[in-house]
Amino acid sequence: MRARRRLGSLSRDVRGVTIIEFAMILPALCVVLLAIFEIGWRQYVSSIVQGTLHEAARMATVGGKSTTDIDTYVKGRLRSFSHAATVETNTRSYDEFTAVGTPELITSDTAPLGQFNPGDCYEDFNNNGRYDLDRGKSGLGGADDIVRYEVSISYPRMFPIAGFLGWGNTDTIVANTVLRNQPYAGRSVATPPIRCTTP
Repeated sequence: MRARRRLGSLSRDVRGVTIIEFAMILPALCVVLLAIFEIGWRQYVSSIVQGTLHEAARMATVGGKSTTDIDTYVKGRLRSFSHAATVETNTRSYDEFTAVGTPELITSDTAPLGQFNPGDCYEDFNNNGRYDLDRGKSGLGGADDIVRYEVSISYPRMFPIAGFLGWGNTDTIVANTVLRNQPYAGRSVATPPIRCTTP
């Protein structure tokens, strides 16, 4: 009888229920808060990358700087906030805006049509001796050329929650911009050579 009374009073006792409920939701709450902090950090890094990219692109378009100078500036600026970051840059130049990211032009097409295959002839815009899906030339180009500057940064995540959310241990942000070089000198656009491959 006494044991029944104790069990009955224990079942009606609500003291300490709040702490148990809090202990149950605390792990989920921590994961959500850390995920919010991680997303906020990613937005911060993205804004730094965008700002650095625009400064670098501006430096590139006014002339007087080499690709190496600009790459060194970008890598130094982005590594200053994360020494463990891996920074990669890619600079390509084009003669007009419509050429950005487009493949080299096929002048003589053999079956299957509409794609490059052995036996086709093409205009080698970047003059590297092979067909490319991006016709841009490496580097900053010359006066009045269009420059596409791309920056990629991979950095370790700030908080150890990647496993809980299915994210990787590193995050990567890629940003790019396209600008026209200043007309600081005369411009001459050479006719690209036509090259043919053997079937």
